[in-house]
Amino acid sequence: MSNQKYFLLLSTLFIIEFLILSVSPYDRADWLLENVLVLLFTIIMAISYKKFPLSRISYTLIFIFMSLHEIGAHYTYAEVPYDRFLMTWFDFSLNDYLGWKRNNFDRLLHFLYGLLLAYPIKEYYYRVADTSGFWGYFFPLELTMASSMMYELVEWGAAEIFGGELGMAYLGTQGDIWDAHKDMAFASLGAFIAMSITMMINVMIQKGFFEEWKLSFKIKHNRPLGEDEISRLLDQQKEKRT
Repeated sequence: MSNQKYFLLLSTLFIIEFLILSVSPYDRADWLLENVLVLLFTIIMAISYKKFPLSRISYTLIFIFMSLHEIGAHYTYAEVPYDRFLMTWFDFSLNDYLGWKRNNFDRLLHFLYGLLLAYPIKEYYYRVADTSGFWGYFFPLELTMASSMMYELVEWGAAEIFGGELGMAYLGTQGDIWDAHKDMAFASLGAFIAMSITMMINVMIQKGFFEEWKLSFKIKHNRPLGEDEISRLLDQQKEKRT
């Protein structure tokens, strides 16, 4: 199956899930807020999948994360009944076993954000920015961490704008004043694990892996930038005029 057909298959499955979970969500206003970024991301993927198809691994990782996100959007992240599900079907309470006092579905999804999306980000970096060696692992990790921070700012902004129960439902802190910090930390941990696994696989199968890392630290441009580069550019403009 080609990458494009695989993308269409997963897209169909996701649309089916989306339609099912769009019926009677726990909080319709929160569901709409949770899906704004999903809609934007879906449009970007739909526009780009023919000219810039990703690997089936990346599509699978994105699909898993988006599918789990829709569960969180349906129930609101603070109310996903994972513990009730486990008690009903397996007579087992994960919260009691781990000593959790809160619903940690949101924490899990932040961890999976890093674990599942760092590799698709790495693929994008490698194919567009042509990063290699150390930077091919560091920049995907860095962008995952930065985007996690940006999302926390989006949550804060939404809570300030909408306020009340809707703002608190979208923020999902559940009374934890360090919620945003922990979410970013878990996303960072997930991305670090993903890049570590990717690196270990490449160490085993990629010829010249360590040579590529060595070259990635080599200085590419010896001349300083800043005021020196500005001066050079101005001199070039003067030479062109004369």
